[in-house]
Amino acid sequence: MTVPTRRARPLTSAEAGRTRWDLVVIGAGSAGLVGAKTAAILGAKVLLIEADGFGGECLYTGCVPSKALIAAATAAHDARDAARLGVHVADVRVDFAAVMAHVRHAIHEIEPVDSPEALAEAGVFTLRGRARFDGPRSLRVERVGIRFRDALVATGSSPVLPEGIDPDAVLTNETVWDLTALPERLLVLGGGAIGCEIAQAMARLGSRVTLVHRGERLLSKEDPDAAAVVLAALRADGVDVRLGTTLVDADTAGETVTARLSDGTTVMADRVLAALGRRVDTTGLGLDVAGVRRDDDGAIAVDATLATSNPRIRAAGDATPLPRFTHTAGMFASVAATNAVLGLPRRAGVDVIPRVTFTSPEVAAVGVSPHEAAARGMRVVETRHADLDRAIAEGQTDGFTRLVVDGKGRVTGAVIVGPRAGESLGELSTAVALGLKVGALAGAMHAYPTYSDAGWNAAVRDAQGALRHGLVAAAIRLLRAVRRRRG
Repeated sequence: MTVPTRRARPLTSAEAGRTRWDLVVIGAGSAGLVGAKTAAILGAKVLLIEADGFGGECLYTGCVPSKALIAAATAAHDARDAARLGVHVADVRVDFAAVMAHVRHAIHEIEPVDSPEALAEAGVFTLRGRARFDGPRSLRVERVGIRFRDALVATGSSPVLPEGIDPDAVLTNETVWDLTALPERLLVLGGGAIGCEIAQAMARLGSRVTLVHRGERLLSKEDPDAAAVVLAALRADGVDVRLGTTLVDADTAGETVTARLSDGTTVMADRVLAALGRRVDTTGLGLDVAGVRRDDDGAIAVDATLATSNPRIRAAGDATPLPRFTHTAGMFASVAATNAVLGLPRRAGVDVIPRVTFTSPEVAAVGVSPHEAAARGMRVVETRHADLDRAIAEGQTDGFTRLVVDGKGRVTGAVIVGPRAGESLGELSTAVALGLKVGALAGAMHAYPTYSDAGWNAAVRDAQGALRHGLVAAAIRLLRAVRRRRG
């Protein structure tokens, strides 16, 4: 087995074809990048193949640009809203071209971390091209055969497009970043995380936004009370939210889209953004030839160790049916790569997956939902942010923090609605993952005043409740009585 050079570097397909690789990774998004680096750290000879940009959706069309856009939108909103704190800002003006320049700058600053050059420093060989399996342990790029011992498929997903409208007239989370001017009127289809985030951001930047969602509430996977807070926030920002409604069809005339909705109304828009979820498309990958089975939705079927029906091929990230987040893609790819290189049966943990919707306020959640707690014999303890000193000081009290606690006193879930909820979730995710008892959380001193106080205060109240009942309460009464007798 001969690697082209001792030092990893970008390769041509001909060079890659002269080596039998320990692990070939297809796709350089979050899953592929982490999987390839993990394997290289373990000493494997790794080839990472990417057809487009190294960094994938998260860098170019997902996490990075959306959070940069939200940052600009938040700045505009805070300037307009500062009067509630006694600060008056006149003539708030949004320069949309400058906003998009900020978005591109954020991508540019992070891009080198995922580049072929950075990967080479990590010991990963790279190849640009489109891979297609031609056997259970081989594939081709530009007609050159490449052999591998194991492979990891991390080819991601693509946006779902709506029916009833010309696809060329629709923006997605992949193409909205090509906008050069702020749409005066924007129609957003879909009330999940992406739809809510972009709808609110564009409204704060100055668009008249209509959000159409087929469900009876936004953020259908989140706590209903959390979704209600976000709904109120979007409407306060001027977003016209239509629940229980779908797009029937639409006509495009020049720069104007006329959309007919299922509620019998018509919406005029300059642009339409589809945020209807994502689907897996593995067409052209040759999975059938490789003996890799897909589920009914086209996603690559994997077991708990991330192995496919071909034990030499694993999959991670959006290409699988597992929860689709950047952090799950990376974690699961690391598990898959470790199993491939070392022959281990490590399992991907799917029970404790934190998630954040970056609206204002943010919604962060992990583990068992408070909505499900009673049915599972668990209790919920809560701090309303109207009672949280930091929230009161900042005048942002429309939120709450809830902990789910099981019968053994362990923290099994949490929901936070409020500013920087995603940051506060880290501690609670650790508590859930480690099975910490609420008393242990209560016993850890927290800095004051912070938003994370809310989870701590809830834990303290729950721990104090245990002092009034059962064996602990009896022991306290006994010690108190002994103390009194001794004077």
